[in-house]
Amino acid sequence: MTRDPLWRALALLDVRWRRATLAVLAGVAAVGSAVGLTAVSAWLIARASQLPPVLDLQIAVVAVRALGISRGVFRYLERLASHDVALSGMVRLREEVYRRLAEGRAGAVAALPRGDLLARIGADVDAVGDAVVRALLPAGIAAVLGLGTVALIAALLPSAAIALAGCLLVAGVLAPALAARGARRSELGSATARADIASAALTAVEGAGELAIDGRLARAQRDLRDAEGVLRRSVEHRARASALATAVGTAALGSAVLAAILLGIPATRSGALSPVALAVVVLTPLAAFEATGLLPAAALQLLRSRAAARRITDLLDAAAAEVASAAPRRAPSAGPRARQASHPAPHDPGPATDSAGPTLRVRATACGWPGERPVLQGIDLELTRGRAIAVVGPSGVGKTTLLLTLAGVLPAHSGEVSLDGIPVTTLADGELAGAVALTTEDAHIFSTTLLENLRVARGDVSAAEARTALESAGLSDWVARLEHGLDTLLGPDGATVSGGERRRLLLARALLSPAPLLVLDEPAEHLDPPLADALVTDLFQAARRGDRGVLLATHRLSALAAADEVIVLGRDHDLGPARVLARGDHGSLLTTHPAYRWAVDREHEESA
Repeated sequence: MTRDPLWRALALLDVRWRRATLAVLAGVAAVGSAVGLTAVSAWLIARASQLPPVLDLQIAVVAVRALGISRGVFRYLERLASHDVALSGMVRLREEVYRRLAEGRAGAVAALPRGDLLARIGADVDAVGDAVVRALLPAGIAAVLGLGTVALIAALLPSAAIALAGCLLVAGVLAPALAARGARRSELGSATARADIASAALTAVEGAGELAIDGRLARAQRDLRDAEGVLRRSVEHRARASALATAVGTAALGSAVLAAILLGIPATRSGALSPVALAVVVLTPLAAFEATGLLPAAALQLLRSRAAARRITDLLDAAAAEVASAAPRRAPSAGPRARQASHPAPHDPGPATDSAGPTLRVRATACGWPGERPVLQGIDLELTRGRAIAVVGPSGVGKTTLLLTLAGVLPAHSGEVSLDGIPVTTLADGELAGAVALTTEDAHIFSTTLLENLRVARGDVSAAEARTALESAGLSDWVARLEHGLDTLLGPDGATVSGGERRRLLLARALLSPAPLLVLDEPAEHLDPPLADALVTDLFQAARRGDRGVLLATHRLSALAAADEVIVLGRDHDLGPARVLARGDHGSLLTTHPAYRWAVDREHEESA
């Protein structure tokens, strides 16, 4: 893309230009009232010094009062209209960002730190909206008002109008240009620093316990201080550029007044300009520069908004590029969305209408994060409706990486990962979600009600369906103890629920998904062994009845007798990727794989 990222992002705001025009007109009227107030006041003072009849001053007195009142009224209307334009535009931009990311590939954001992603869809979207209120509208107001003021002075003294026009150009063009030039590099650095601060702060807060145990909390705090230092230096550099621009604007104002005096006095002596008009010509520029005084800050806001817009458009382009590159390879009639209507809803345990599909197939696959070495290799499996598979292995062996690859979040390093013969990396997330539901251990819990958190999986979930899913996840007693039941507000990212409740809540959300294939990461973690075994057994038994296909990554082995197949992952040595060490049903592994039998025996001893 070669277009300016700011204008691309502003186009996504879908600005209502009628409202924007009203905002400009209200702003012009507000600052115009200030200019008129200054001009009429100057005329009134100068004319009153000549001791005219009082009635000659009445109109000017009323005008001063009216302009003083109208200035505040029009300023309020301008703020009302401009913020309505900006805030409604930010809502549309944020909705568009969410929509494009949801329809695109999750791989576009998978490698981004959560803090960075939060900054892009939060503060960066706000910065783009600020470009309307703090940059574009002030520029439009200054342009219209400048022309009007020059026209007013030209009617009295053309030479002074020319001088005023030149000084307004210096204050309205040169000063903002100097501010932008001096702050351009610092603004680019501060945008990155803000994202680094958000990422470092989120990491330090959410992972404080783990970081402290691992001895890396001090390093995380140091990274946060370093990012804050970069931002502070950027702000200081921008302040110097802003000070220079303000000095130029102030000098332009003084020059305009001085030029009016130097040109007006000879014109008054020659009779071309009355003494009263001289006061108007000299004092009016004081108010005319009120609008241009905002333009250096507007130029800095444009830089800030452009940097934010570039981060947003880069994110959208990454998602769109993956979808566009995948589209030609997608089979038009075999996508999972076309089959979605044939799958029963998760709360309906009735017989499947299409027991054969869809099929998630993995062949000779190596898994890992982009740009890094594979952590798993040689993976083969097949998941379809009615099949229950367990993937086991020690922590860090790559179980979560495998699940992310199956769900299309991470591309496979090699081999085949396909859904009904279509590579999952060629399917948009919306299409893939119609067939495969992924629940990871760090899936987000939103700061809203329990029911709305379940509706993340399917927007039309009823209260009865939610209770059924929660009961299936072993949470019925917990819900019964909640004072507000399904309307209970959950804290940010599940801060008010325990680890076990969080896992089961995520499981209930997965059960409400319309997808016939479930890929689950440690759904029974943090639970008492009997409850964990019962939960896993129920999941596998439901899968084997044909309701769904379930692939589950777990550490606990005691409940795996209900699985069709257990895949044991591990490494032959510390270096190199993991692989499949053994596979088979639970009973056969107990007799053929000593390490598996030993782990099961240890679990039984600990539970006794």
